[in-house]
Amino acid sequence: MSATSETLELLKIAQATGDQELAKYFTQTSTATQGFQAYNLEAPSKKLIPVLTPLRNMLPRVSGGYGVQANWKAVTNINAGNVRAGVAEGKRGGAINHILAERNAAFKSLGLENYITFEAEYAAKNFEDIRALAVQSTMTGLMIQEERVLLGGNNSVSLGITPTPSLAVASGGSLTDVSTYRVICVALGLQAYLDAIGVNNGSTGSVFSAATATVPGSLTRTNIDSTTDTFGGGSAQQSVAAIQATSSPNLKVSATVASVNGAVGYAWYIGIGAGNERLNQITTINSAVFTVNSGGGAQLASTLAATDNSTSTLDYDGLLYQAVKSGSNAYVTALATGTAGTGSTLTSNGAGGINEFDIAFQYFYDIYRLSPTVIFVSSQESRNISKKIIANAGAPLLRQMVGTSAESKLASGWKVTSVVNTTTGDEVELRIHPNLPAGTVLFFTESLPYPLSNVGNIAQVLLRQDYFQIDWPITSRTRQHGVYCDGVLQHYAPFSLGVISNIANG
Repeated sequence: MSATSETLELLKIAQATGDQELAKYFTQTSTATQGFQAYNLEAPSKKLIPVLTPLRNMLPRVSGGYGVQANWKAVTNINAGNVRAGVAEGKRGGAINHILAERNAAFKSLGLENYITFEAEYAAKNFEDIRALAVQSTMTGLMIQEERVLLGGNNSVSLGITPTPSLAVASGGSLTDVSTYRVICVALGLQAYLDAIGVNNGSTGSVFSAATATVPGSLTRTNIDSTTDTFGGGSAQQSVAAIQATSSPNLKVSATVASVNGAVGYAWYIGIGAGNERLNQITTINSAVFTVNSGGGAQLASTLAATDNSTSTLDYDGLLYQAVKSGSNAYVTALATGTAGTGSTLTSNGAGGINEFDIAFQYFYDIYRLSPTVIFVSSQESRNISKKIIANAGAPLLRQMVGTSAESKLASGWKVTSVVNTTTGDEVELRIHPNLPAGTVLFFTESLPYPLSNVGNIAQVLLRQDYFQIDWPITSRTRQHGVYCDGVLQHYAPFSLGVISNIANG
């Protein structure tokens, strides 16, 4: 027998008798980092994040901005005194007066930065171009943040001091302490609401947790160049604490506040003893019911400064706040408070429509002779609107689908994608916006039905500079870059906007 044959025979005997000193190198292990096996890694990485920017996509982006703000003049009445047109023989007519409004909107810079270390670049070789990934991620992140500003940036609408809640106690809860409870409320603008609740735009899996959520007050951000910016996080000044005593265990406390113009949500804090009020829940209506006390690690109301932090000097006004601010003449209404914790819902008109929409449609036509073209809604309101319309003779519940093979299938359910303006007969699209909170809807008009208006785009982003990238000089073994744009949202006819808020689920 040759030496090679003898060696193979000995190897077979060793493996058969369980000699692990030899066998372990030739069996598959349970981990990817031991033994002789390849690491089956697919390149490049998978980007499992939504990037939803409907307003940024639909609004025209216009270059040519300069100076510190955009300025324009608007004629809002061509015959202010309503001078009659009848003329006597041989005489001249009466003179008319125009009303002219001065408009302006200050430019703001928006930008985000990112960096990669040299070591990270080395480690990613043959897997992914992380320099390109870093730039792409920064650009995408800026687009998502710009969408938030286009919808809910707030530079000028102060939410003020949140009204003091009114409290009541009832049975059926799990408040075990027989004591005196204190409740504080904080009205939230859109930016604060999204920070506290989780938005799932640019991320996935965010859900509200009172134990970990933080309502932003005054924010101080340390920038990548070690400078700082301080600005309002979007929340109103907290209310005075309301007090409610309980006489027995297993009770619940209900709370209501007067609705706040510009608020899309309300943060509620409860606790026993001054300074112990902790975040318990966030609602999109102006009431809440407390069945249990807040957790010990939840945010304390005392961490919020006793100031109104609803506006930000770094933002321009988005569509929501251009609508609700004084002088816009937009259609703005909040539904009634109703029962605490339950609120008031949209209601069917009994003819395939929504009562609250019909009232808005009539307002737009009677006052401005126009019809909105889009109603932006949340996923909750989209579902509720469909249910209310279909449940009131708006559509059949079943439809039959027959394919080319003549095989038929029965499908149930309908989704309402538009409503008819019951005043003008126009079709108005219902469109879900990912950043719009449940409980708020936004009416938007894409064009004005006015001849010779000199308004091409009823709303546009006027830019001093559209998206641009800066690759900063290397001062350490780190590559830094930023992506920026500079402009402002111009809306020539804010009276064509509309907001209905404080809508309960149901």
